[in-house]
Amino acid sequence: MVEGRGVQSIEVGGRLLHALVDVGQPAMLRDLAAAAGLTPAQAHAYLLSYRKIGLVEQDEVSGRYALGPFALEIGLARMRSADPLHMASKAAAEFAVEMGLMVTIAVWGTHGPTIIQVQESSRAIHVNLRAGSVYTITGTATGQLFAAFLPAAQIRPLLEEELRGTGGTERKVGRATSEARLERDIAAIRALGYSTTEGVPVPGINAVSAPVFDHTGQMQLAITAIGNEGTLDCGPESAQSAAVLALARRLSSELGYQSAERAAPVSVPRRGRPRAPAGAAEAPRRSRTG
Repeated sequence: MVEGRGVQSIEVGGRLLHALVDVGQPAMLRDLAAAAGLTPAQAHAYLLSYRKIGLVEQDEVSGRYALGPFALEIGLARMRSADPLHMASKAAAEFAVEMGLMVTIAVWGTHGPTIIQVQESSRAIHVNLRAGSVYTITGTATGQLFAAFLPAAQIRPLLEEELRGTGGTERKVGRATSEARLERDIAAIRALGYSTTEGVPVPGINAVSAPVFDHTGQMQLAITAIGNEGTLDCGPESAQSAAVLALARRLSSELGYQSAERAAPVSVPRRGRPRAPAGAAEAPRRSRTG
């Protein structure tokens, strides 16, 4: 939270800019004023100033207002300067402390979903995860998350290697499952917006994994919270699952991603054993090829 005394008029005018962003299309003065909690006369004065600096433009025929060319320049400058990994690293560290959970950051690497950072929990969690470990695609929630949100062509080569039991000697975390099982799981993950598991493959260990997208809609990384079953609730109304998803959405928003709000979290039907979690290693640091 930003502290200290600011300029109130700028904050009030900022409500108009937020309204323009939320509307997402040219809008009438009265509608913008109502959305910003201002009178039309107040809103007009702000919009006039914004027009002078190119932050807002007005259509001469319809009279509707929209964000102007300077707003685009600001947005592009923000995207050029944004560092997804730095932002996620800082947020993951804060989240781990706040929630008392282990938090990992994973990206899509040469060998698949690869851990690049582990934030340890203040509580003892009996899993051994380190930067450089690679999750299986089919057998972990992080892997399934990437399978759900990355292009199929990008996933397919490593997925086929994994299902054949080939793919090199890099360390793998999680037991591979069938492609048919994966297809069912990723359909549920896409509907849910994040992936969870409870007690599999490590009994007593739960995990929640959520995707972070950039301004193009491309998944950049996965944020995964890991905890003992008594401290991490993965249920459909879990405040912790909602917090992980909110963190991923906030990071996505900071990277310029815009999307309609997903439906409230719902439980995913479990067929047979639960989905394998991103955070729970079946056997810490054991070598796996698929």
